[in-house]
Formats: sequence, C-alpha cells, structure tokens
Amino acid sequence: MTTLVKNVQLIDGSGKPPFKADVLIRNEKISAIGNFPTYNAHDTIEGFGAYLAPGFIDINNNADHYLTLFSNPSQKDYLLEGVTTIIGGQCGASLAPLLYGSLESIKDWADIGKMNIGWHTVKEFFGILNGLKFGVNFGTLAGHHTIRQGIVGDSKRDLSGGELKVFSLILNRALKDGVFGFSTGLGYIHAKQTSYSEIKSLVETVAKNKALYATHLRNEKRELLQSVNETINVAKETGAKVLISHFRPLSGYGADYEEAIDLISKNSAKADVCFDIYPSDTSAVLVHDILPEWVKEGNTESILKDIETPGFRGKIIRELPRFNIEETIILNAPSNAYLNGKSLKEFSDNRGLKPLEGILELMKITGLRAVISYKNVSLKKTINAIKNDRAIVASNNIPKTFTGLLELAEKEKVLPVETAIYKITGFPAQRLGLKNRGLLKEGYIADLTLFKDAQIREVMLNGKQVVKDGTFQNILAGQVLKKM
Repeated sequence: MTTLVKNVQLIDGSGKPPFKADVLIRNEKISAIGNFPTYNAHDTIEGFGAYLAPGFIDINNNADHYLTLFSNPSQKDYLLEGVTTIIGGQCGASLAPLLYGSLESIKDWADIGKMNIGWHTVKEFFGILNGLKFGVNFGTLAGHHTIRQGIVGDSKRDLSGGELKVFSLILNRALKDGVFGFSTGLGYIHAKQTSYSEIKSLVETVAKNKALYATHLRNEKRELLQSVNETINVAKETGAKVLISHFRPLSGYGADYEEAIDLISKNSAKADVCFDIYPSDTSAVLVHDILPEWVKEGNTESILKDIETPGFRGKIIRELPRFNIEETIILNAPSNAYLNGKSLKEFSDNRGLKPLEGILELMKITGLRAVISYKNVSLKKTINAIKNDRAIVASNNIPKTFTGLLELAEKEKVLPVETAIYKITGFPAQRLGLKNRGLLKEGYIADLTLFKDAQIREVMLNGKQVVKDGTFQNILAGQVLKKM
C-alpha cells in the first residue's frame, strides 16, 4: 500500500526551515522524500502548498488519569489537533506498575470503580493494551505515588532503606519493560514531604536507564525558586534528563518565574532540565487543589465532611481564591459527564447557589474528583517562555494547545513555524528516547500532520489516513509505544 503526499512545504521536525517536497509512504513507513510528479501511488493526498510535519507528540497528557483512554479510545479531539502520540503517567500517577492491582493513585481524577484491573507489571499492562484499539499512540511514565502507595499505602513517612531498595527494583523493572521514564507529583499533599534523598536515589535509577524524569514542582508559587533549584540539583547530581511539568507563570509570581527560567538556562551545561508549557492563560487543576492547605491535610472522607460542617464550611469559603466564575470551566466530572464543558456560573445558577458555594457543591457531587480550568496564568509571560530553547509545548489536557501554537507561529509570527513544530515533534521525541518517530525522515514511521493557517487538514497515523479534510475517519490505528 503506497500513499503519495504531493506539493507540500515539508517541516522535518529538526528545527530546519521548510522546503518543497513530495513524500511517499509505503505501508506504515516513510519510503522516500523528493519530487515524484509521475509516481502512481494507491492513494494521493494533494498538499496545495500546505505544511507537512511529523505527527505531534503530547509529552504531558492525562487521558490515563481520567481513564478516557478507555472510555473514549479514539481520542479524536487530539487527532483533530494533529496529535498522534500521547504520553501518560504524569505527576506521579500511572496505570502501572500496580503492586496490588489497585488504581488508588488516580482516584482523584477518575471513578476507579469502573475499571477491571487485570495487570500488575508494566509488561502485563502493555499486553492488555495491545489487545485493545486506540486512536492515538500511547506511551507512559511510571508514577512515584503509584509505586510508593503500593509499598507503604498513604503514609507520608520516609521510606526505610529496605523499602527504598524495593522501590528501586520495581522502578528498574518498569523501565526495562518499556516505560519512558519516571514522574513525581511533589506539589500534591501526599508527596510534598517526600525527601530530597528519596527522589535523588530513584532518579539515579532513571539516569542509569537513560530515561526521563518528569516532575510536578513541589511549589509553583511562593517557593517556586527553591523548587526549581531542587530540580536543577537533582539533574546535576544524577545526570538525568529532567522535564518540569506544566511550568507556567502563575499570576502574582511572574518575576520569580522569569528568574526560574534564567536559572534553568544558566545551568543547562551541567543540568539537563527542560520544561513543558501550553499557550494559554488558564490552568487545569483538580477542584480540591484550590482548597486551603489545612483542609487538604485530610483524606477524601474528612474533606467532604469539613465542607458540609457549617463552622468549617464558612471558613473554607472565606479562604477560597476569587476568580471569574463565567470563565471557570468544568473540564472533567467523573460519573457526571453532563457537566463537562459547563461554566461554574452555569453549574451554580442551575442549583441556586452562590459561586463559591457552587464550587463546594461540585466537590461534593464528584467526590473531589472534578477537574476545572480557570484563568490564573500570565499569557504574555507564557508566550515569552514558549520561545525559550528549553521549552517543549504539551497540553496537560488544555484544549487547543497545538492549534494555538500554530496560530502563534503562522498568524502572529511569535516564533518561526519550524521552531514551533520542533517543540512538539523532534524535541519531545528526543527527550523521551522515542525511536523512529518525531522526525519526517526516510525509514521513520509515517505519523504525519498536514496543516495550513493553523487548521489541521490531514493526519496519518502509522501509515493510515485517520483525519481527512479535517474530519476524523473513525479509524483506530494507534499503537502502544515502549522505550527501546
């Protein structure tokens, strides 16, 4: 089976400027790049001068956390943004390895009671995934909280020497089984007290396997600089490749953020630290993240009790952050999908509640598992950060991340289009150690995205045309990706 993509401006994903070319695809691979005016392929896609790039790679995706990887296996919203590969296991939580077959580490994001778990190891997990069909390629990191919870439950105490050794053995096995790296969620209450020595010891295992360490910083506000310095020191002392997850300039902390980026750049020769970011002024957060710290110290049951207890409830409401409820959107409400996409104002008005009471009601009916987006990011500083050579663009499940980046490049001329494409193809592939993807190159897998004026026209996934004329073709051609 051959497909010829004709008359395109080819962007190969390396950062080099585009050039005119035709691309011949044979089965699932890129067979040849050149000028083929008379070649008679089985199928022909006419580019009409549009850009052809490698399929976009979302290095920070939460489809596994929300379990939409299973409930919505097509992941067509990503395909329609040109994304062909998503990487899960972010912020310390992954679907494997599971010591006792429990998904407790993702219960804040999803209704885990709806999943039948038939695996423990990463190898077993991948075996099950290989028997399913997905609309995108899927790879994963191994989550710190997932493994730690299997060893000591919800205890926040330091690991013993023996427990840390067991953890390292489990992590090493996961890396050998094909995860692309290891993630921590140090900003979450269950991991905030994790010692530096524990993180360093585990990241040494990551470095030995030449894998990636991704971290949700311990503090993204008042202690941002200390958290970034901690991450830089981990990179220096272990030699690991490090990625700071969803690293964005939160409102009120812009000066510290810019100083943090300078720290990352100045230390790049000795500390291989990069960060991912999305072109938006919103954050996607678990709804309970906005609660006061003293409330979050408890477990789910105690928090839900506190928000219903009159004395506590009033104190909580007084300490909640203030934001525009019309611009605050419910992104994911487990077991209440009818709420997805509604504003907090709609939700509150429909129940006759004041906005802050509406937030607590949303927490109650979702068991604290809702995800909301609200505006708390400086867009100007975000755009400046995207241009930094240590920046990768990834969604963290923020809508229109990739087409938004294309608009910045094509329409607003904020950065060259080849640089924008590098940040979502070659660069993330390089950080992950992803073989034969991320570049538009002969012999590479034919994951391709054709676009013009920030509009996705065609997408090929593993050699199959899954988006045609901007429309999803109901073809599930994704594969499970492993680090080789």
